[in-house]
Amino acid sequence: MGNTELDIEELRTFVDVADAGGISSAALRLGVSKSIVSRRLFRLEAELGVQLLARTTRGAALTEAGATFRDYAARVCAEIDVAKETILPAGDLRGRLRVAVPYSFGQNHFGPILAEMARRHPQLQIHTCYSDRFVDLITEGYDCAIRVGYLQDSNLIAKRVGPIYGKLVASPDYIKAHGSPETPEELAAHQALMQGTEAWQLMDRDMIITVRPQGRFKADNGTALVAAAAAGLGIAYLPDCLTHDYIASGALVPVMTRYPPPPAGAYVIRPPGQHPARKIQVLTELLIEYCEPPPHLAGPAAV
Repeated sequence: MGNTELDIEELRTFVDVADAGGISSAALRLGVSKSIVSRRLFRLEAELGVQLLARTTRGAALTEAGATFRDYAARVCAEIDVAKETILPAGDLRGRLRVAVPYSFGQNHFGPILAEMARRHPQLQIHTCYSDRFVDLITEGYDCAIRVGYLQDSNLIAKRVGPIYGKLVASPDYIKAHGSPETPEELAAHQALMQGTEAWQLMDRDMIITVRPQGRFKADNGTALVAAAAAGLGIAYLPDCLTHDYIASGALVPVMTRYPPPPAGAYVIRPPGQHPARKIQVLTELLIEYCEPPPHLAGPAAV
């Protein structure tokens, strides 16, 4: 193989192509042309004397050698990033942070915090994707995501940054027509407004009860569910920051207050790895600063 000098940009490009599943997707992620991506890959394969990617009509698939090399290359890139961050002046952040944020209330709730981070770190590029769909951080090349609710088990690393309080709500017109459920069992007779087939958790003193409501109206974001609840279509379980104004105006009223949902959480989620990048640590600390209520205000009234 001779003397091989590997270029960090070529390694990084290869990892991005491997994770994105194709040259076009990787070029978009890296913000460079497809021809530049192709050239970097060609040089890397020439230096190694091994084919890392098999070009297909649908993109690029890793060869056996490529799959093995990808993990080593990703570790090298991560170590270089940590090394570069370590020698930067204290507090100085550079490079790019790609973060996925929930669309519902994320723009109002987390948007100002990300803007503040950009203001404090003028050398840092922040690219945010607002979407309520489940974003695959590794495949789609995100550094981290902000997620709210109750976390599913996964191999991702999560850090809680604050509480999220919510309640069950319905419109006065819905309650007039269908009554207001008093117990979890009575929910089965009502129309639930949901994102999918999720279960709802409710508290009976110290005990958590799980119910699986049914409904004909579903939407993939909370803003649409608030509007549906205000229109009298059913009962919704939503975070307080989405329902506050509607409750204040009387367009929605809380229901089943004897069985409140347990507080959910806001989390920073990142792919597994030995060292969280400093930019992710800084974002996490900033979110905790903004999202955690002071101890004397902790509880639903603080939201």
